[in-house]
Amino acid sequence: MSPPGPPDAAPGNPAAPHRPRWGVLALVALVGLGMVRQGLTGETAGPPQPGAGSALFPGDLPPDGPAPPPLPRSAPARVAIPSLDVSAPLMPLGLDGDGRITAPPAGEPGLAGWYANAPTPGENGTAVLVGHVDSRSGPAVFYGLGALEKGRTIRVTREDGRTAVFEVYGIQVFDKRKFPSRKVYGTTGRPELRVLTCGGPYAAGSGYAGNVVVFARMTGSGQGDPPGR
Repeated sequence: MSPPGPPDAAPGNPAAPHRPRWGVLALVALVGLGMVRQGLTGETAGPPQPGAGSALFPGDLPPDGPAPPPLPRSAPARVAIPSLDVSAPLMPLGLDGDGRITAPPAGEPGLAGWYANAPTPGENGTAVLVGHVDSRSGPAVFYGLGALEKGRTIRVTREDGRTAVFEVYGIQVFDKRKFPSRKVYGTTGRPELRVLTCGGPYAAGSGYAGNVVVFARMTGSGQGDPPGR
């Protein structure tokens, strides 16, 4: 599976301890997060893909009004997407020797990861979670991501005991060769979340041609694990 061409540069988050290398991250575009599908057992149709009504529209952008107070930096421990019955532990991810983001271990399809050089979920800026769509044995943690709907809740439990709550406002598939890094990773000046996996057309030998990207904004936070939908 080949990485996309050079993307537009996107700004980092000056409040974060490490400035996100968005240009490098976008070049990665989740290489390795989709396994070779012909190796799957009983998997023929492929994972669900977002419908046209799930795409971003101007009215879906974060409002100009005040956002919930941002949280201090704290590593995320777990992500939950109640409408998809997803509840998964999170591991920190960095960059490999080629400047590509590392993926969670292929042998642990139920594990997701967070890009450790970006803001953590709940901080001002754009936090990034990634996970496999499938494995050689079947669906993986974010197999159903393309079926997520606008208005649904994503919860991220952090190591400080706080839970950042996000509302989905867009789901799209982007061609890895034309990955819009600024649109996906650019900061909006408020706490945001992106959840990514592989998707789009599949070709034997080269894998998935695109990435499913979920756009979500923080709507609140609390202690423990608040209910979602």
